[in-house]
Amino acid sequence: MKRFLLTLAFLSAGCVAGAQDMTVGTYNIRLYNAGDIKAGNGWEVRCPVVAGLVRFHDFDIWGAQEVVHNQLQDLLAALPEYAYTGVGRDDGETRGEYSPIFYKKDRFEILRSGNFWLSEDTAKPNKGWDAACIRICSWGEFRDKGSGKAFWMLNLHMDHVGVVARAESAKLILAKIKQMCGEGQPVILTGDFNVDQRNPAYTLIATSGLLRDAYETAAVRYAHNGTFNSFKLESVTDSRIDHIFLTKDFKVARYGILTDTYAPKEGPPRLPSDHYPVKVVVSYQDANEK
Repeated sequence: MKRFLLTLAFLSAGCVAGAQDMTVGTYNIRLYNAGDIKAGNGWEVRCPVVAGLVRFHDFDIWGAQEVVHNQLQDLLAALPEYAYTGVGRDDGETRGEYSPIFYKKDRFEILRSGNFWLSEDTAKPNKGWDAACIRICSWGEFRDKGSGKAFWMLNLHMDHVGVVARAESAKLILAKIKQMCGEGQPVILTGDFNVDQRNPAYTLIATSGLLRDAYETAAVRYAHNGTFNSFKLESVTDSRIDHIFLTKDFKVARYGILTDTYAPKEGPPRLPSDHYPVKVVVSYQDANEK
C-alpha cells in the first residue's frame, strides 16, 4: 500500500510539473488573397489545415500575423477553445491586418490588453519612418489560472520594406516593454520581424539584455529550414524571420519550426501558409537558474 501511495504521489508530482509547461507559437497565416485562390492556395482550403495544425501542436498561446477580419472570424469558429486580443491596424477596429494573440480561454485570464503602432506616433493608425505599410503591435497581460503566474505577451509584424522602420521598431519595442511591463516582469515577444538572425534590428533585440531568442536558448531544437517558404515546398534556407523572444524568466525546453504539409483533393502536397509556424515549449525558471 505504501509503495502504491508513493507511486501515486510521484505521478501526481509529474503531472503538476508538466502542467507548468506552456506551448507558445508564432504564425504568419498569410492574408486572404484572391491571387492565392487562383494558385490553389486559397484561404478556404488552408483554414482547416491551419486550425488543425494549431490544435494538434497544442498551442496554449500564439501570436498570428496577416490576419484580416474574415480570417479572424474563421479561426475563432474553427478553434472555439481560443479567445483573442487585437485590432485591425488600419483603423484600430476591424480594417486591415490584425496581429492578434490567441489564447486558451480555459487556461488563461487576460488582465489587460492594448495595441500600439510601430511609428513615431504610437497611439493611432499611421505609417512610421520609411515603412510601406501601417504596422501594429498587440499586447496583453495574462494570468495562468492553474499556476497563478502572470506574464506579458506582445505580438507584431514589422514592415517588409522600411529598413529604418524595422530598426526603429526594434528600439520602440524594447522601450515599450520597459515602460509598460516594468523591471523583472516575465515577457514574451512573438512576430514576423521581416529580418533574420543576421540583421542589425534582430541583433538589437537579441543582445538587449532584456530578451533572448528562444532558438538560441532551447534545450532541444528542431529547425531544418527557415521560416519563410513562399508556398514553395522545395524552398530551403537557414533564414529565420519569424521569432519568439523571451525574458530570462522562461526556460525553453523545445524549439521547432513546423514544416507541416497537407494533401489537397487534387494535385501535389501543399503548404498551409507561405510561412512556417514556430513553436516553443517553455516553463518558468527558478530564481537561481536565471
